[in-house]
Amino acid sequence: MNQNHGSRGTYFYAIGLSYKKADAEIRGHFSLDEESKLNLLNQAKENGIDSLIVTSTCNRTEIYGFAEHPFQLIKLLCDNTKGTVDEFQQVAYVYKSSEAVSHMFRVGSGLDSQILGDFEIISQLKKSARVSKKLGLLNTFLERLVSMVTQASKRIKTETEISSGATSVSFASVHYILNNVPEVSNKNILLFGTGKIGRNTCENLVKHTKNEQITLINRTKDKAERIAGKFNLLVKDYANLQEEINNSDVLVVATGAQNPTVDKHLIQTKKPLLILDLSIPKNVHENVTELEGVSLIHLDHLSQITDETLEKRKTHIPVAETIIEDVKKEFNDWLETRKFAPTIKALKNKLLDFKSAELDVQRKKISDFNEAQAELISNNIIQKITNHFAHHLKDEDFSTNESLELIKKVFQLETSSNA
Repeated sequence: MNQNHGSRGTYFYAIGLSYKKADAEIRGHFSLDEESKLNLLNQAKENGIDSLIVTSTCNRTEIYGFAEHPFQLIKLLCDNTKGTVDEFQQVAYVYKSSEAVSHMFRVGSGLDSQILGDFEIISQLKKSARVSKKLGLLNTFLERLVSMVTQASKRIKTETEISSGATSVSFASVHYILNNVPEVSNKNILLFGTGKIGRNTCENLVKHTKNEQITLINRTKDKAERIAGKFNLLVKDYANLQEEINNSDVLVVATGAQNPTVDKHLIQTKKPLLILDLSIPKNVHENVTELEGVSLIHLDHLSQITDETLEKRKTHIPVAETIIEDVKKEFNDWLETRKFAPTIKALKNKLLDFKSAELDVQRKKISDFNEAQAELISNNIIQKITNHFAHHLKDEDFSTNESLELIKKVFQLETSSNA
């Protein structure tokens, strides 16, 4: 396998879009829920793509996989989201081969996160890889790559302080509330949606606001009750949403729906209401801003909050990048070994054929032929020869591709490799 190549003339690509060029609305067009991800993976199988993983978070949607042309992956994304190819081309990125590998390392290590050092994405990558593997869509290259990116992420987390201090989307939202809502401990706070971001926000709200008037609502009530029990909070039925919104001073929405779950028609309050929408796609309709006293803050605004914590984190970037290069070199060394492994195997088989033929000749010639000794000596010689060739192919002073071709030509080898 040539570096970053798959089978049948395919190459390794990373295609996607992120907060860097795509705003929340555009990211919403390309977001994938669990059902859409599965549909995309099954469509990929039907189209003959043999290895890919797909991730979709509030900050990015990406596909990593093997294809003859990146448009095959772009089409998969557009077929399974509301996004169009034209939209994608305006805000997206496409990386190929080693650039795609480097991109995954930066993403998985938190260096490309909207909030520096946020390691949420690595769990998404690992989960996506598990789903792809179950569907038979994870080749050795991609499985190894995710494993090495995970290794780099762990090392950065333990060997640097790039994720130290409380900085995340959920913390940023609470930070905003603390700075913009006077006497927050006495205000009515409603959290609508108790997924991962909702849970983290709930924990930060309890911890930092000292507020005992936090109410949770979730479409699935028992989910909200599990979290409420942990923090001794109030849970209300989804049917009471409008009533609870109108009782609130602060509304945090983290529902993860594909369409807005809150709009101006739900709001009849006369007092000031701060709404924080932590969802991608947006789950609060922009029309709420038409109402007097209502302020709407979205995820992207919150992520721009920079404080001392983030500035401190930036000082650890050089060490994190050194760790990435170290682990990436290990991955590339493995790739190089995979590249010439089929040739070394074919060479060993050819030498074993030579041995077998020669031993047959010597058995007929020598009456007291020592079978065991001949086997031992010839096997040791074969091992020494193949080791010698393997060391030569690892030597950076020589062109591996040229050496491989020469070995194949001299020994008339036929090799086969899988992606």
